[in-house]
Amino acid sequence: QVQLVESGGGLVQPGGSLRLSCTASGFTFSTYAMSWYRQTPGKERELVATIANTSGFTIYSPSVKNRVTISRDNKKNTLYLQMNSLKPEDTAVYLCKAQGPRDAYWGQGTQVTVSS
Repeated sequence: QVQLVESGGGLVQPGGSLRLSCTASGFTFSTYAMSWYRQTPGKERELVATIANTSGFTIYSPSVKNRVTISRDNKKNTLYLQMNSLKPEDTAVYLCKAQGPRDAYWGQGTQVTVSS
C-alpha cells in the first residue's frame, strides 16, 4: 500500500522557519521524482519545488526561490522542505507528490500557517 505522510507543519510567525517532511512507503522511493505543492482555498495547486530521483537536480517556484530548500534521503525514504523567511502568503496546505514514469502518488498534506 502506497503511503505519503507529511509532517512538520504548524503555526509560525512571519520571518520564521519550518521543516516539512514526507515519509514514503509502498513504492521504490529512490526511483521517483519528488515534489512539494501547496494549495489554498479557491486557488489552483501550486508547485513549490521538485527534486530528481537520484541526481539531486532541483527546481523551485520563483515565489519561494532563495527561501526554501528541497532535499531527500533515499535511505530513509523521506523528502524534506526547509522553509525560511516565511511570509503570510506562504500559508497553505503543503502536499508531497511522487512522480514516476507511469504513476503518481499524493500525500494528504500538512497545514502551514504564517501569522503574527
